[in-house]
Amino acid sequence: MPTIIDEIEYFRTAEVQRLVGISRNTLFNWLKEGVLGKYELRDRHGWRLFTQVDIEILQKKANHVNIVRSAR
Repeated sequence: MPTIIDEIEYFRTAEVQRLVGISRNTLFNWLKEGVLGKYELRDRHGWRLFTQVDIEILQKKANHVNIVRSAR
């Protein structure tokens, strides 16, 4: 369930994982890679918060297709 802070909807890690369809490890690896840039939002308990825009960026990454050419 999203959290509303100052009229902005935020999602926590488990919600993002479920919505994007990725594992916790994948999410944290992408965060380390800087997929969402250098900023990080956290609530007063220190839990990470993500916006709808963040989720859309992560969904694009999850749905990206790499072309691998075989050496024949």
